[in-house]
This record gives sequence, C-alpha cells and structure tokens, in this order.
Amino acid sequence: MPGGRLALRIFERRYLDMVRDCLKKQSSFGICLIADCKEAGTPASVLPYGTLVEIIDWDSDENELLIIVTQGVQLFRTINTMLNPNGLLMGEVELLPPAQNVTIPAQYSDIVELLRQALLNLGPLVDYTAADFKESVWVSNRLVEALPMSPEARLALMIIDDPLEQLDALQTFINNWQIQLP
Repeated sequence: MPGGRLALRIFERRYLDMVRDCLKKQSSFGICLIADCKEAGTPASVLPYGTLVEIIDWDSDENELLIIVTQGVQLFRTINTMLNPNGLLMGEVELLPPAQNVTIPAQYSDIVELLRQALLNLGPLVDYTAADFKESVWVSNRLVEALPMSPEARLALMIIDDPLEQLDALQTFINNWQIQLP
C-alpha cells in the first residue's frame, strides 16, 4: 500500500533483471495481490489491483541473495497484462488518485494502538520509527497490510478511497476477527 515498506529477497533471474533495470533507470515496478489458490496444484491468479513501488534500499544477505526494500507509492488498477518470454508479468495500469488524509477521530484509538504495537515487531528492514499515527491514510494502509486476511478481503479494503470509511471497515473486520479467536 502507499507509504508501506516491503523487504524482498530476490533470487529468480527474471526478478534480478527487473530490479537491475529499475535501479539503472531509477524506475518503479508494481506489486499485485495474488488470489488464494482454491485447490492444491491450481495456479494462483493475479488480482486486478496493486501498488506501484520504488526501491529505497538494497543489499545482499549471507547467502548472496539480493535483498531490496521497497516503498509503496500509488495504487493502480491493471488494464491488461502479458507474460514476457522470461516469465515476468507485465501490464498496462491506471494509477488511482491518492486518498485524502483526515484527522483520525478518537473512536479509532484502539486500532491505532493495535497498529503501533504491531509495528514494533517488524525488525530493522521495515523501520516505521518516524510514523505519524495521526495520518488517517497512513494508519489505514498499514492496517490493510498487516492484518491477517484473504487477498480478496485485502482487495476490498484496499480500494476504499475514503480513509474514514476504510477505518470503519477495518474496525468491523477487527471486531469480527477478535470474536472468532479461541
């Protein structure tokens, strides 16, 4: 989601080539949601929305795998896709307008605190120490990323463009999720 950070280990040739090209051209790439496979052995399908991301850091780990840290820039909807000969999925996208920040009302203080505590455990690659927990768009985007849910539920939340409406939907999701816990 926009403003979010994602650390990725890159080892497949097609992704190494893509990252090299992005770094060389200082360009972005897109990350789409993948639908849950309904049956074992069934190929996953790409959902029609994603986030344009920039590479903000890169390094290699002890196994010489490339590690990149990306930051979400803007949501998009795919218009069409094609598979390159090297297996990389490419597409034409429509960038979606960014959501407008509003002050977070006090009624959401519990889920803001839930997010604050969850982010403490992410580790050094995805550092949110400079987070502003008063920004409605940032808070709702981090919750959409962090909460355990199906890709289809994440997509439904992702495309809500009003941050307070999104926080309402997240509050409902969290309330129902907590009820189901043993």
